[in-house]
Amino acid sequence: MTPFAIAGLQLHLSAQHHNLDHILARMDTLMFLYPWVQMVVVSELATFGGFTGHAQPLPSPAEDAYRKFAERHKIWLVPGSLFEKCDEVVYNTAPVIAPSGEVIARYRKIFPFLPYETGVEPGEEFCIFDVPEIGRFGMSICYDMWFPETSRTLAAMGAEVIIHPTLTNSIDRDVELSIARSTAATNQCFVIDINGSGDGGTGQSIVVGPMGDVLYQAGHGQEMIPIEIDLDRARRTREVGLRGLGQPLKSFRDRKIEFDVYKGCERCTSYLNTLGPLAKQQRGSRAGLDQAPLPPSDKPGVQPAPDEPAPAPSNPAPPGPPPPSPSSTQSMHGQSPPNVY
Repeated sequence: MTPFAIAGLQLHLSAQHHNLDHILARMDTLMFLYPWVQMVVVSELATFGGFTGHAQPLPSPAEDAYRKFAERHKIWLVPGSLFEKCDEVVYNTAPVIAPSGEVIARYRKIFPFLPYETGVEPGEEFCIFDVPEIGRFGMSICYDMWFPETSRTLAAMGAEVIIHPTLTNSIDRDVELSIARSTAATNQCFVIDINGSGDGGTGQSIVVGPMGDVLYQAGHGQEMIPIEIDLDRARRTREVGLRGLGQPLKSFRDRKIEFDVYKGCERCTSYLNTLGPLAKQQRGSRAGLDQAPLPPSDKPGVQPAPDEPAPAPSNPAPPGPPPPSPSSTQSMHGQSPPNVY
């Protein structure tokens, strides 16, 4: 076994004033109640809220307060994210702080929630870090997880746990819970998805195991979520398969095809260029309702891989639309450690 104790803090946060003192106080309480915790994770933009006017250069006094807290308690700390100002550009940045108090990484959110998270520059680098004698962790923030390429890249870099602060106060949280489970299952890793409450989100933080199994899901209010995970579960699942079945990371490694969509191939991306601009929906909009269906493909059916000549058909058929695809329908509290998952 390789056990590691992580605590998520789902806090009632305010958008009207700074939350730093509240976060520090709740973390003090957490460490008093659960001194066995080795890492604490807070939600996205918890410290100053979601207004870019609060952006500040890093390092900052707030980051320094978190650094001192981690050093005092000898824990790993991901204090959510905050808006970072760098050369007049604003990033949504999550510091990663080691038990020594050193900031070992600052992860900049790769996919700001456009068109709503305006004025925020996308990050351009992935972030992984190693906890000695435990395992490898990867960083992701909120909307990043809607793009499976981000999580797959972290898994391909060896991440066995994805730390995912989020700020979701909208009606799509149920969809995000499904994405968290799918991400864990398809990458055979743990997902620690921590949301806020109050102005900081709708709650429902979730911890998912490497087989897509929900280890804990919070309610909508303020909660402490201490949980001990076993990283050997991720390693074992990656080697022998999810429930002894699928081994998606190995299949991805051994694939015989490269994906044209990532190369800007016109054959694969021309449809995307027919979509409208990335903008908020306008009142009374009929976008997507009055447009004609796509014209029939001039090459329906299976398409050759890149640089592979197309086979000559033995019985050419007149062009026509492809057949339709089938539709689819479809708290832990207490003084002693919980079960290891």
